[in-house]
Amino acid sequence: MPPEDDEVIQKFSGSVKYIVKVLVSGGTGAMGGYLVKILADAGAYVDVTTRQKRDSQNENVKYIQGDAHDISFMRPLLEKSSYDSVIDFMIYNTNQFREHYEMLTGNTKHYMFFSSSRVYADSDSPIKESSPRLLDVCEDKKYLETDEYALTKARQENILMNGRASNWTIIRPYITYSNERLQLGVYEKERWLYRAIHGRPVVFSRDIAERYTTMTYGHDVAGAIAELAGNRNAFGQVYHITGDDSLRWSDIAEIYKEVFAKVTGREMKIEYIDRAIDDTAQWKYDRLYDRIFDNSKIKSAVKDFRPVSIREGLTRCLSEFLNDNHAFRRINFISEARMDRITKTCALMKELPDSFGGKAKYFLLRYFPFGFRVLRFMKKILRRR
Repeated sequence: MPPEDDEVIQKFSGSVKYIVKVLVSGGTGAMGGYLVKILADAGAYVDVTTRQKRDSQNENVKYIQGDAHDISFMRPLLEKSSYDSVIDFMIYNTNQFREHYEMLTGNTKHYMFFSSSRVYADSDSPIKESSPRLLDVCEDKKYLETDEYALTKARQENILMNGRASNWTIIRPYITYSNERLQLGVYEKERWLYRAIHGRPVVFSRDIAERYTTMTYGHDVAGAIAELAGNRNAFGQVYHITGDDSLRWSDIAEIYKEVFAKVTGREMKIEYIDRAIDDTAQWKYDRLYDRIFDNSKIKSAVKDFRPVSIREGLTRCLSEFLNDNHAFRRINFISEARMDRITKTCALMKELPDSFGGKAKYFLLRYFPFGFRVLRFMKKILRRR
């Protein structure tokens, strides 16, 4: 059993001041992994929800198997435990969150909700927490009818802001990276680094490449969150936790190229196209904007927040990924086929899915310009049967 609160608080080593017992909901991702370790190393007792069974290597960390979207799993967990803070990484749709938020805020001293800095509209000046959100100023009626990520996060923020509880804090991170997550424009590493490792050109669009972006090392974000957890001064506040510097995406690509060449001894080729091949809301309402942030509010709240530069952090994380032979997640070979058609390259047979259908799908999309339309037509036919 945890010792008395005062006894534990005396043991804290600076990064955790106000909490003893924490629930991290959905905390097994890249940023959550950093946060759990920071909290546990500082002396807090940390419960982490996870869908899959996991064993803990830290006596202060306990993994609890279950679906945090399921109220019947979460309610008894929250009611029987006295959590000083619930740090919620879960991705809800708006209706799910409306069903959950009173349970979440009502069963902890401090509820920390993870939103996203994608909620912000385009801005000609550095973005502050009070800057306009897409939900409030966008005039694209078709887009506003959706529950796209940036909109649903803003709607969930509104549910908290308009609710009865006041013990919440909204966190808006923006493009956090680690040695498991490295982004280039709208691409995760599975769509650009995988190609570089396999000797095929990375496809990148000029419309994104010349835009400014801000990227923040996940460990730095996690450290700031740990400092805020349980702090009453953070109640009812919104913080974006972002780095100090901003670079063009083309500069980010050059950093990746330099590190790749240094670690592997090979060249990472980039083939630029005029426009992104994925016409998504993320592309249109985020990556085509210059994203430069004013992070003075989080620096005022967390005095020790000194994020590493983009160059230093990306160099460290990409080097670790390449040197330690980290694994890729699932590769989208539909995307690979489209990029291979653009770059006039081809994946090796051993890379492709084992099934005949998976290989046939790749070659159809790779060698026939209208392959994607044919594939969609075939899917419609199969649905009617």
